[in-house]
Amino acid sequence: MRIAVFGRTINPVFYESLKRLFGILHLHHVEVTVYRPFLEYLQSVIVFDPPMVTDFSNHHELQNVDFFFSIGGDGAFLEAISLVRDSGIPMVGINSGRLGFLADVAQEELESSLERFFSSKYYLQPRSLIKLESDIGLFSEFPYALNEFTVHKQDTSQMITVHVEVGGDFLNSYWADGLIVSTPTGSTAYSLAVGGPIITPTAANFIIAPIAPHNLAIRPVVVPDSEEIRLRIEGRGERYMASLDSRSDAFGSHVEIRLCKADFSISVLQFDNQSFYSTLRNKLMWGIDKRN
Repeated sequence: MRIAVFGRTINPVFYESLKRLFGILHLHHVEVTVYRPFLEYLQSVIVFDPPMVTDFSNHHELQNVDFFFSIGGDGAFLEAISLVRDSGIPMVGINSGRLGFLADVAQEELESSLERFFSSKYYLQPRSLIKLESDIGLFSEFPYALNEFTVHKQDTSQMITVHVEVGGDFLNSYWADGLIVSTPTGSTAYSLAVGGPIITPTAANFIIAPIAPHNLAIRPVVVPDSEEIRLRIEGRGERYMASLDSRSDAFGSHVEIRLCKADFSISVLQFDNQSFYSTLRNKLMWGIDKRN
């Protein structure tokens, strides 16, 4: 078995757990390859040189990898998507920090989760992505997002107007600070923070959610992910900001943005003792009030 390990920086409270992780992989005779900047971080900051590892620096160097471990939070997991791409390599999120829906293997569950992993007590869940197209080549290196696409104002305090079409039909002109188009995976991220609904990870939908809309009657809308979404942005400012997950880019007026479902998915490993609903209860602390 060959496993790729990705990370950026990690909380010092996770240092010993990280060393145990590499130790367990070594005991199971796993061939490990580590993202080069992360390996340099381990060697210089943590003063830890994992046993018997190689390194990689881009998606071209992930041949013959069976699993991809992302260590950190959801941000690290989303960044790792640009390395995994359409390779089909299943991803495992190991949480070294706080709340995480994608990086859902908690520090205190690390050993038991690895035991389940090596006993094949898991299943692979496909997660859909958003693909972005534009006439100016926004995010041309990797125009995909697992969580969401966001457009918002950049250089003015004035609201912007986002004209939205779904499947060729005009939906609405949103007068707001911005707009989010979210996947089911992203329904527990930025979309949730602006009042969007939570939908199950395998649902065939997108969520269109305005950010601080001026019209109080405006609410998030759930649309089929088989429909193309087109956006045109207007405002007093000359520059706007577009984001795909953790990546951002600026653009000017008179640009049409087209969003659709990607033609590939990301496989996320889920353990057989987990479910989306139990994750919701645990992460959002539903039921902590005993009156529920």
